[in-house]
Amino acid sequence: MANSILDNLEYAGDEGAITFKDVRYMLIRPDTVVDFQKAVEAEVGDRTDEMMMAGGYTGGSRSSQRYKEVFNYSDEEIVAFMCNMGREIGWGDFEVEEFDQQGRELVVIVRNSAFAEAYGSADQGVCHMIRGVMAGMAAGIFGTDVRSDETHCRAKGDDLCRFVVRG
Repeated sequence: MANSILDNLEYAGDEGAITFKDVRYMLIRPDTVVDFQKAVEAEVGDRTDEMMMAGGYTGGSRSSQRYKEVFNYSDEEIVAFMCNMGREIGWGDFEVEEFDQQGRELVVIVRNSAFAEAYGSADQGVCHMIRGVMAGMAAGIFGTDVRSDETHCRAKGDDLCRFVVRG
């Protein structure tokens, strides 16, 4: 099966760098991220979700802006590209459930979230990085601050993870 992200990665072995369209990326196991997340939760508690989300927000915001500039994508194409990228980099199976630019609402479902799987059982949503990426992307598209919620999460026992972003 073709993978447009993997097919376009460039590896500079002498520099130890992987890039996609001149943006540096790195490969990391989901359990490494989740173990970091759990360690932060043990130290700071409930604020962890916003801290993890902040990292995702930065990535989503910068990536969507870059792809708009480089590819001249429309807002709809950015959402589709970013969701496809999430799938192709192994974060899970992303699907846009709703994108209402005028109403400033984006709803994305993710089946098989790598974060939820690595986390295990939880009382609340744990896919803060995905929630942040969706928020960063949507804030740029909507041109306003947004609220991003994970309304369903496999770690809570739901069938999938669902993210609702509103501006």
